[in-house]
Amino acid sequence: MNEAAQGKGELTIGGLAKAAGVNVETIRYYQRIGLVEEPIRPVSGFRRYSPQMVQRIKFVKRAQGLGFKLQEIAELLLLGEGHCADVRQRAEEKRKRIQSQIEDLKALRDTLDELIGACRRGKDQHRCPIVETLLR
Repeated sequence: MNEAAQGKGELTIGGLAKAAGVNVETIRYYQRIGLVEEPIRPVSGFRRYSPQMVQRIKFVKRAQGLGFKLQEIAELLLLGEGHCADVRQRAEEKRKRIQSQIEDLKALRDTLDELIGACRRGKDQHRCPIVETLLR
């Protein structure tokens, strides 16, 4: 008998994990930190999760893919529908932080390019310009 027939569309934790494309431990972790509510275990069996929980977990995974941390995602979930201006503001703040990180990474890349170039130009095989720079 499939899960839908067993519990009016409700899923076991394994069925939820499969439907959401995550593993069971991810769901358990989300429960521990409060992103996903843990249903009460009935006396006669397994906890059952609503089909809406699949969408919630997918929301969390997509938000993570956009760079949001789990705490930020929890805040987005609390805001929910109807708070577009607040959600947009948080997305704009996230974008600014990401832009800053990109600039920092570009500076790191440029520094590494300089060190690699110095290493390639180096005539002294006993002294590495990269190591010398890092030792300063």
